[in-house]
Amino acid sequence: MTAFPPITRIITGHADDGRSILTEVGPLPKVVEIAAIPGTVFHEVWATPAQPVPVGNDADPTLGPLVLPPPAGGTRIRFVDIPPDTEEFLEKGAQQMGDAFEQIGDKSASTVEENSPHPLMHRTESIDYGVVIEGEMTLVLDDGEVLLKQGSVVIQRGTNHAWANRSGRMCRMLFVLVAGTYEPDIAEKLAGK
Repeated sequence: MTAFPPITRIITGHADDGRSILTEVGPLPKVVEIAAIPGTVFHEVWATPAQPVPVGNDADPTLGPLVLPPPAGGTRIRFVDIPPDTEEFLEKGAQQMGDAFEQIGDKSASTVEENSPHPLMHRTESIDYGVVIEGEMTLVLDDGEVLLKQGSVVIQRGTNHAWANRSGRMCRMLFVLVAGTYEPDIAEKLAGK
């Protein structure tokens, strides 16, 4: 598998007198391969803790533990490198998803069951914008799927889903996650799932 080039992050800030300055230019400090899904790599770019977002010179929010969903009331942006699905993963991957989602800080996000359409089925209470940067990906839902090509964007609205890489080569996606709250009628439907 071909690795993608590293991501360069540029962070701006404010000098003591209020002038705009560069506070960081360089590689991402937090890049984590998911042990239970070899080849899957999370590249943490930034996160915000609330709305409205506090704008200042605060510490790097990516340096804490790896967490899948955005902070309550906040956002998260990351790149994810996703390797091609293998026959072994499709057959046995569901057994490893507890470990995978535990490593990414949200074990309860995994929704995989015996009859799930893909071992990576999961759900978070957020609006997620997913953009295919390079490669191809298939978005899998409980009922239906769609092939995504470079430049495709998904607006994923808290639904049960998985990312299936059937292309035979690596895929890099950019995700922006925005914390949300299910509308009461949807929350009620999902309560038993």
